[in-house]
Amino acid sequence: MLMGARYAPLVRAPTALILALVVLVLVSSSCAAGGASGDAEALWNFRDSLTNVVALSSWDPSINPKPPCSGNIPNWVGLFCINDKVWGLRLENIGLTGNIDVGSLGSMSALRMISLMNNTFVGPLPNLKMLPNLKALYLSYNHFSGHIPDDAFVGLQKLRKLYLANNEFTGNIPSSITTLPSLLVLRLDANKFRGQIPAFQHNHLKIINLSNNELEGPIPANLTAFDASSFSGNPRLCGPPLKNECEEAVAPVPTQESTTSTKMRVMKILLILIVIAFIIAILVSVLAICRLRSQKQLQQPDHHHHQSSFTNKHIPPHPVFVKTKSLAEHYDASPKHVSSDHHSHGHSSKKEKGEQSKLIFLRQDQLKFDLQDLLRASAEILGSASFGSSYKAVVLDGQAVVVKRYKQMNNVPREEFHEHMRRLGNLNHPNLLPLVAYYYRKEEKLLLSAFVHNGCLASHLHGNHNHERPGLDWSTRLKIVKGVARGLAYLYNALPSLIVPHGHLKSSNVLLDELFEPLLTDYALSPVINLDHAQQIIMPYKSPEYAQLGRITKKTDVWSFGILILEILTGKFPENYIAHRHNTDADISSWVNMLITEKRTSEVFDVEMGGIGNSKAELLKLLKIGLSCCEENVERRLDIKEALQQIEDLKETENDGDQYSSSLITTERDAYRAV
Repeated sequence: MLMGARYAPLVRAPTALILALVVLVLVSSSCAAGGASGDAEALWNFRDSLTNVVALSSWDPSINPKPPCSGNIPNWVGLFCINDKVWGLRLENIGLTGNIDVGSLGSMSALRMISLMNNTFVGPLPNLKMLPNLKALYLSYNHFSGHIPDDAFVGLQKLRKLYLANNEFTGNIPSSITTLPSLLVLRLDANKFRGQIPAFQHNHLKIINLSNNELEGPIPANLTAFDASSFSGNPRLCGPPLKNECEEAVAPVPTQESTTSTKMRVMKILLILIVIAFIIAILVSVLAICRLRSQKQLQQPDHHHHQSSFTNKHIPPHPVFVKTKSLAEHYDASPKHVSSDHHSHGHSSKKEKGEQSKLIFLRQDQLKFDLQDLLRASAEILGSASFGSSYKAVVLDGQAVVVKRYKQMNNVPREEFHEHMRRLGNLNHPNLLPLVAYYYRKEEKLLLSAFVHNGCLASHLHGNHNHERPGLDWSTRLKIVKGVARGLAYLYNALPSLIVPHGHLKSSNVLLDELFEPLLTDYALSPVINLDHAQQIIMPYKSPEYAQLGRITKKTDVWSFGILILEILTGKFPENYIAHRHNTDADISSWVNMLITEKRTSEVFDVEMGGIGNSKAELLKLLKIGLSCCEENVERRLDIKEALQQIEDLKETENDGDQYSSSLITTERDAYRAV
């Protein structure tokens, strides 16, 4: 008995151990299930805070009853999983909008990465303090805006990658970014950040890009090892690695005595300036009175001489042209404006006079004239489109200019408008029509460019043709396509911060010089056009991606270019130009694809192109490029570099003759169907 009693604990011990293991397994499995269900609840709450969530159908329990993760395998779209937990969230390029429910995401204990790039989120930066475990955040290519609080990144000790590029953030760069101890990658480019770059407290950064903002001052010493491209597009930045040097300034430590003496000096200077301003005001008043008296004396003795003289800018001239109106007569608001400009000099500020009575020229190689010369000029109306009215005006010694009048540009601040016009004035390419000058008023704007006598591409493609004015032949059309491609590629390189560098590419905005070289016009105006008006009229907002996802992309201008290529090859006027939104049934690329599918490829090309001889292969290659540029799937669409390279390889003729051409037609037809 004693032996039995002695061994009894040894028999019961394994049983107790097994029971403990069973309990442990049950507890752990219940915790895992609870974690999975917690992630699902959080993700449903996050989805409910968004709109346009068609792409998240797999998150709907009525469609997909599975949990978000099974081990390391995601069951829902856009997730990364580790051990049944959601580790990452990647929802890019699907047109999401709404207010991000950061609280729900913060409740997901394993969440380390969030990417919502290339959607259409607007408003301020979400409250990131609720995501203390986050390691990577990707919010580039949205429409977030406003000032970021200085403490927005406090507590994000684990954050390694931060992408906020291509948004609309303003104000200073938050100093809390500079204190992040683990930060390796920082992308803040293509925003509107201002002020100086703060000094970073840690030297772990591997990649930084602050280009195309409004930053100023010296670049901190611990960032000078990065490439100059990381800081380009900030004209007021200075110091290495940039070439422009900073002006040295010694800033002494202020004392109470020096502060008091400084204030006294400032008060003395202000007092002197006030006295001087008072004296100048008296002198100006006296001169104005004398001038008014002298003008009255000049007007009384010789009425006929007064009518024939053009030397006095402030007196409207007697009309010289009988059949042609002056620009002021065409410009229905101008008599009121001109009168206002002439007679309100005593009541308006210098700033207003500068805005309302001055043409600002952007190029030094142009003959200059003032606003009154322009308003007196003989003029004829060229057209009245959705953008505004266009006039041809002949000024001074017969120089012809085109004046475009815009009323839908009044939401842009004055300085921002001037800065954008200066950027456009600096553009220089053989296939761009230069912007010569502009006139600024808050209510409307005038943009001036040279008059091109040969007209626009649309008139040559769709106008009446005869033996004196035949249709464009193949070699001319190929030259035009190549020139447009080069001009568009230049805009992409010169204006990298613009999503759509041209923004309104169509045949009426392609002019042709006397050698039929194309000149792009109406380019890069999307940043200064009122958004509500732009969404109704300009080409990017008629693209497939905007119709489907409510957004435009870097490839949207390429879609417009593809429509133009098909218009040039077919001679057919695209209904895309007049439709308010993209319509697949009325799309010119759908029409071309239909003919190819029905083996009627020969009916695609414009009969007025004339004989193409042994150029069929090149013609078909260009048709394929045009269709590839019109691809509704943005990912499969060519980018501008690919399109330019393929177009540059095209030749006017194919030396291998008709045998190669006929074989290409057969082999290429299937390729078109896949486009």
